[in-house]
Amino acid sequence: MSKKIYADNAATTRVYPEVLDAMKTYFDEEYWNPSSTYESAGKAAKKVAEARNVIANAINARDKEIFFTGGGSESDNWAIKGVADALREKGNHIITTKIEHHAVLHTCEFLEKHGFEVTYLPVDEDGLVDLEELESAIRPTTILISVMFANNEIGTIEPIAEIGKIAKEHGVTFHTDAVQAFGHEPIDVEAMNIDLLSASAHKLNGPKGVGLLYIRRGTKISNLIHGGGQENGRRAGTTNTAGIIGFAKATEIAVENMEKNNQYEARLRDKLIERILEEVPYVRLNGHRERRLANNANFCFRFIEGESLLIMLDLKGICASSGSACTSGSLDPSHVLLAIGLPHEIAHGSIRFSISTDTKEEDIDYIVDELKGIVERLRSMSPLYEDFVKEVG
Repeated sequence: MSKKIYADNAATTRVYPEVLDAMKTYFDEEYWNPSSTYESAGKAAKKVAEARNVIANAINARDKEIFFTGGGSESDNWAIKGVADALREKGNHIITTKIEHHAVLHTCEFLEKHGFEVTYLPVDEDGLVDLEELESAIRPTTILISVMFANNEIGTIEPIAEIGKIAKEHGVTFHTDAVQAFGHEPIDVEAMNIDLLSASAHKLNGPKGVGLLYIRRGTKISNLIHGGGQENGRRAGTTNTAGIIGFAKATEIAVENMEKNNQYEARLRDKLIERILEEVPYVRLNGHRERRLANNANFCFRFIEGESLLIMLDLKGICASSGSACTSGSLDPSHVLLAIGLPHEIAHGSIRFSISTDTKEEDIDYIVDELKGIVERLRSMSPLYEDFVKEVG
């Protein structure tokens, strides 16, 4: 098999050559520890400071509000556990949603075992949070609201600015998991009243193993890792110089090309959606039709197991997924699809295609053309589909 089409960019992205070039020097020639005191180390520290400035500017933050981490899951954990610990005397109530990434949900479940109360807000059939319901869930003991910027499975973009406004009016700290949105959607932490924001480099053509947590100045949050004085004493550990520089370069490229990239991806995404909905029967598009990430298209194919569909797509050289890469291998249907109201038997037939600027128009046509035959073949082996056809026929 020679053809390979990668349509799983929500899981991870190709590192740009310019990003690799920017990083390379700091692996071999300029490999100094930025925390050391000699001149060469000082140069490395200066490069890290410049990278911090690039990333801060991308979201209208201050340099000192950007803290580098090992990735999005670490940032989510730090934000939620850190606020819970710092504000334990003020209250013990956290508000989040049923469709968050497991880095948020499992952290909240952990805190529930340690005396905290968590409200898991429902969402509508498109995956959107009801703002009135969110506001009515706030109690005198509420210390944190955590709502993701854009859903990693169905691509729905939440009303973040409106949520931030509500949180600010009630004096509640607001965190958003922006792992899927950072570098892909315009973000202004000031205008959106965001207090904490998580992001990860490998979702925008940067390296794996480096992320960030934006912490608004004045936000009460406990330190993550105790040890040395790195990250202003909040997150100890040797600075990942090359990774941070790569993150900044990827951010720079993403911000500069965001509008152009989104227009290109949205055009191909819409073609993919339209062709599948028109040419494949008994298919449901998941997520909001307009308020969605430019590169995301998530479907449920009735009478088919998503895993079988993925395997057969892979045999044709098409890489996709059935949901979050962090839960691959799970036999349970997506918690996101169940939260938007889909029954188990339909949620099991989900496929997520997430494209990029590397995707070509002919790739979209190839995906749909192969998908049609695979769906037909799998349904021909399904007793459920056979019974359904008899009923409607």
